[in-house]
Amino acid sequence: MLSAFLFCLGSLYKKTVSNLKIGAHTRVIFQGFTGKQATFDAKQSLEYGTKIVGGVKPGQTGEHLGLPVLPSMRAAMEQLKPDATAVYVAASQAAGAIEEAIEAEIPLVVAVAEHIPLHDMLRIHSILRTQSKTRLVGPNAPGMISPIGRCRIGFPPIPFFTAGSVGIVAKSGTLSYETVASTTRAGVGQSLVIGMGGDVLPGTNFVDALDVFEHDEATKGIIIVGEVGGFAEVEAAEWVKQYRKRTKNPKPIMGLVTGVLAVSGRVMGHAGAFAVQREEMAAEKMKLLEDAGVIMTDHPEKFGMVMRELLKAKPTPTARSTELNAPNTLNSDISITQAWRDQPQGVYQKQQTQPQKRLLHTHARRPGRTTDQPVPAGRRNLSINGSKALALLNNSGILITSDQNYAGEQLMASIEVDRVNHQLRLRMIKRSINENERECAGALYFNVSDTPESMMSRIHKLSSDLRLRPGLQDTFHTTINSLTRLFIEREASSFTLRIVPDNSQRFTVQQADLSFDDAAYRSAGRHKDIQTLRNVEAEVPEEVEAEKDGIVYIKLAANGNIGTLVNGAGLAMNTVDALTHRGGRCANFLDTGGKATRETVKSSFRAILQDARVASIFVNIFGGLTRCDMIAEGILLAYKDLGIKLPVVVRLRGTNEQEGQKMIAESGLPLHAFDDFEEAAKKVIELAGDP
Repeated sequence: MLSAFLFCLGSLYKKTVSNLKIGAHTRVIFQGFTGKQATFDAKQSLEYGTKIVGGVKPGQTGEHLGLPVLPSMRAAMEQLKPDATAVYVAASQAAGAIEEAIEAEIPLVVAVAEHIPLHDMLRIHSILRTQSKTRLVGPNAPGMISPIGRCRIGFPPIPFFTAGSVGIVAKSGTLSYETVASTTRAGVGQSLVIGMGGDVLPGTNFVDALDVFEHDEATKGIIIVGEVGGFAEVEAAEWVKQYRKRTKNPKPIMGLVTGVLAVSGRVMGHAGAFAVQREEMAAEKMKLLEDAGVIMTDHPEKFGMVMRELLKAKPTPTARSTELNAPNTLNSDISITQAWRDQPQGVYQKQQTQPQKRLLHTHARRPGRTTDQPVPAGRRNLSINGSKALALLNNSGILITSDQNYAGEQLMASIEVDRVNHQLRLRMIKRSINENERECAGALYFNVSDTPESMMSRIHKLSSDLRLRPGLQDTFHTTINSLTRLFIEREASSFTLRIVPDNSQRFTVQQADLSFDDAAYRSAGRHKDIQTLRNVEAEVPEEVEAEKDGIVYIKLAANGNIGTLVNGAGLAMNTVDALTHRGGRCANFLDTGGKATRETVKSSFRAILQDARVASIFVNIFGGLTRCDMIAEGILLAYKDLGIKLPVVVRLRGTNEQEGQKMIAESGLPLHAFDDFEEAAKKVIELAGDP
């Protein structure tokens, strides 16, 4: 019954997929139009040819860049008739801006903000699936671009795009830029590029983009760029399998999945770049895509030439992987996924701290920060366990027990985000001391807007599925209501609990692991009291220090000897993956962030240099928002202030790359500069030598 209802709601939102087909006709507005970043990007897009017709600044009317500024989205819809809006507001206000766009029935909403509180996005999805007018791309997305129609919504670096025949959809912004540059160099260009973003709950996924590419006459080939975390790649693999069955001459499809070496549960930069139990890891996703007919590669630089050959071939060849160390060849007998099986396990070092997860928010709009101060990057959650977790539950009116030796009947429970249905899910298993009684299991779904009254029938069914004794059902209802309310009100991401009955036949919590959405505090200033429970002393000192500068730094395997400094989580994961494929041993994962400055580059070097294992450093940059000349300034500053003695290999691509490359070439410093990834990787591995 519930699944049929969810399917019905999902089919409403599915009707908006066609809104993704932007082009010369698309009329674009900006929310947060007069802000610094929106102004900069709007100017570039106007010069490119995008039909920007105005923007919105709440409560104000005027003019900006020679275009009208209106006080509300409803006024903008009535007067400007936009087809799309670019949401350029702070993360704490972004959900409200998206909701206003949905209420005004703007056909396409592109949200670029990162660190939007996850419960805010749960609320947005509960709205999206009940309507059929508005399609959301993002959040945490670089945007979209139609090189054919010269329409850009967001901040993809324009110089690398050229009109062509390849449709690209990617979670990672930096990897999408690498992919675009590769297809441009190969002369096949792009028809439409969709940056779906790295959020836990994106508004558009791979299957949505594939539906568009399938029916787009200008798209002759397709590229999927995925990563660890979620089920989008799994769904895409199933779509490809069915597409190849129903289509006589299917379009060639290539793919890449990064984060193969990521540890389960650890956030690798992107909010959604983590895998938990019951989710396929990156290598498994690669295998599923490969088996479905997708031609896999291990680095985006290889896409262009291989796709060019595929587009020449008729009919489409049987899917195979590109050779790991020989770019742009279809003649390999080596499977990418098989090569990963041959890699040593545990490359990402398991830390003593609790695993990171990106966590959860609200039935009403939450208050947010009113300032435009930047939000620190780094952690995506706060994990609490042991006595602190039990105390938090007890202070919230939930019964706990200090008897850790209880061995009777018990309930194992988890509350988590369902990344497919964009809802919250409670799973429970009843374990009995009676060996003749089998385990019972049940689950229920709920939304951030649900009230205790609206959940009573679902909780009653769950207690029936678990076959609870009649005397326990009332206290079960009370306990489950209290836990789900706490989860929503405190913006949690996951609860894992052991629940047992006491002598009075009341359910009590015996053990608890609780995780809370860090973005709720960092972006919106909510739940400050929970932040006081963080145990920084149990974390890796270098990682905590790097976090203060907005850097995501994670120490890797014990034998790592190559330091990596990369912009963008997707590119940083792929750099570790690709270097490992080629025989390198990375000492760290480091994402400087999409808005790195020369000071954060210097701080990144400082973090890497604290690791005595590092024998060489690889700076791998592909800038969109990040400018290569600014990265070059940071490198020169680090040499000056930190006294770097180690060999450094630099690869600068993207925005202002010529200026950055020139600064490196004229610096007189012992830097090894490369344009090609293969050459750079070979050099940094050579310089690192033996461990």
